[in-house]
Amino acid sequence: MKKLVLLVLLTGSFVSNAQEINCNVTIVSDQLQSQQASEKQVFVDMKTAISDFMNGKRWTSDIYSQEERIKCNLIITFTKSPQQNVYQGNAQFQVIRPVYNTTYETIVLSYVDRNFNISFTPEDRQMNFNEQTFTNNLTSILGFYSLIALTVDYDSFGKLGGNPYLTRAYNIANLASSAGQGGWEQSGDQRNRYWLVENLQNQQLLAFREGMYNYHRIALDNFTIDPVGGRKQVMDLLTSIKAMQQLKTNSVLLTSFMNAKNQEMVNIFSEATKDEKQKAFTLLSAVDPSKTELYRKLVK
Repeated sequence: MKKLVLLVLLTGSFVSNAQEINCNVTIVSDQLQSQQASEKQVFVDMKTAISDFMNGKRWTSDIYSQEERIKCNLIITFTKSPQQNVYQGNAQFQVIRPVYNTTYETIVLSYVDRNFNISFTPEDRQMNFNEQTFTNNLTSILGFYSLIALTVDYDSFGKLGGNPYLTRAYNIANLASSAGQGGWEQSGDQRNRYWLVENLQNQQLLAFREGMYNYHRIALDNFTIDPVGGRKQVMDLLTSIKAMQQLKTNSVLLTSFMNAKNQEMVNIFSEATKDEKQKAFTLLSAVDPSKTELYRKLVK
């Protein structure tokens, strides 16, 4: 298991029971017109409330040290405020993982949420939340993000290790969808939160989740001692992704993975043989055509 169950020191003390998530929250509200001082304070309070929720809530019974907490970035950009206390915009949520025996950190997933629409009042600073009942859209989104972070992080340390958290994320999505909240619909935009969790559960994409372990735990964690074997693992995953894209076109999960990994992929294959570079370029430009010029560096 990735996490320490218990670290007993000679003194008899033990690791503190820290929360699992360590999220850096940024709120951008510059696009909202004519903000008064009181309105600006709302976003200060909102950032504090969101940070406290993300970093203060426990989701597992596992024991984490401070250094083991899962790093995340949450960047929220508000573009509209159609009425008082109502804010509309988008968000980017990134999950970050350390690579063993290095100082390098890899972005596991980079999800763009195009429907981050919430209400927030001074009373909402309490951030009431219940996994089994829909309370409000903001806490549902944050709870969902937290469980998605746990899902992909645990998947990267053990094959399908994130299953318990994925089930809970799916439950939050269903509750919010039943409450008629935007960004959770099963119809319409297949890049929304519902489709992210659907993709993670979809049997057609199961090879991707299994590949997350191979990519991170076998390839990256051992890359300094076995770069040839590491590149083979990455190539195998790219081959699987290409096949999965034919079954599940425009998958938000696969897109979010490639958004996180495009530059890293170039770095991984930068010291490969000429033939490997050509094969990697062909695969990368096929699965992520919008970044073809970036991948072309491999064959120049």
